Amino acid sequence: MLGYFIKRLLLIIPTFLGITVLIFCLTRFVPGGPVERMISQMQMSGGSKTASQTLSESEINELKALYGMDKPVYIAYSDWLKDLVHLNLGVSTRYYDPVWNMIKERMPVSLFYGLIALILSYGIAIPLGIYKAIHHGSKGDNLSSVIIFIGYSMPNYVLGVLLLSLLAFYFDVLPLGGFTSNNFEELSLLGKVQDLFSHAILPVICYTIADVAILTMTMKNNLLENLSSDYIKTAVSKGLTYKDSVYKHALRNSLIPIASHFGSVISVFLAGSFLIEVVFNIDGIGLLGYEAIIQRDYPVVMGILSLSALLLMFGNIISDLCVAAVDPRVKFGK
Repeated sequence: MLGYFIKRLLLIIPTFLGITVLIFCLTRFVPGGPVERMISQMQMSGGSKTASQTLSESEINELKALYGMDKPVYIAYSDWLKDLVHLNLGVSTRYYDPVWNMIKERMPVSLFYGLIALILSYGIAIPLGIYKAIHHGSKGDNLSSVIIFIGYSMPNYVLGVLLLSLLAFYFDVLPLGGFTSNNFEELSLLGKVQDLFSHAILPVICYTIADVAILTMTMKNNLLENLSSDYIKTAVSKGLTYKDSVYKHALRNSLIPIASHFGSVISVFLAGSFLIEVVFNIDGIGLLGYEAIIQRDYPVVMGILSLSALLLMFGNIISDLCVAAVDPRVKFGK
């Protein structure tokens, strides 16, 4: 088992290099980079002047050198990789702050929503999936299926806009967005908890709705499949109660697909959701990444995508561990 995970950890290196090379090349060849943005700003401030009248060629070359755009792609990437080894993600071309500090400042916000959404997703989906499987075809099963399919089919950012329009704007019972209110520091402890909770309700719903739908139906379908298996029928025919057949035998086998999904959601929740954080104006990693893409802030883009790639790859290893914990038949080779 140890040998297997050492191989998986070593495979992270070439995979990470492949992902970052691709992303780095895209940031170099797509139009509208930091140099072009600076020239555009100079043009706007200079009225009707052309780019050549606004900046000389030597000044443009100085800008390229300032942003590291004057080097060949392979040299620029190797320099970025050397900095990454020393835990240096570079400096933002928009705010001129260290990228790691910008990510670190926003990480608690994304972690807050991510952990709550992760706990709620599994805490709701597993019991609901068991209920739907045991009461398959009942009114409760059919009603919950309708709600689940609506939640799954509606994009989370569309749901966010709808909830904001109804509950925050029209009925005015919840805040319009943000992580906390402007007077958060002036509130009492109970007031801070209430303020944080009121701001978190709608984003958490949008975070969890799709995963709850997927996990619930996965749980239900796998549990139904296991309950109809021969080994369950044999156990029941020998006197095992239906309740014991569900919770002592079928349930554990039904958790295997749920366990394999666990690692993949970690990267999404920890790195934040771009569109949800944009809709609710939550100053987390997702909003930072969205603004970096719009503003062509390539060091920030590279930093966030590198972090997301690492989380996803480590998440896959965590998924393997979860599957091994649930399914005793899984044996990892050396």
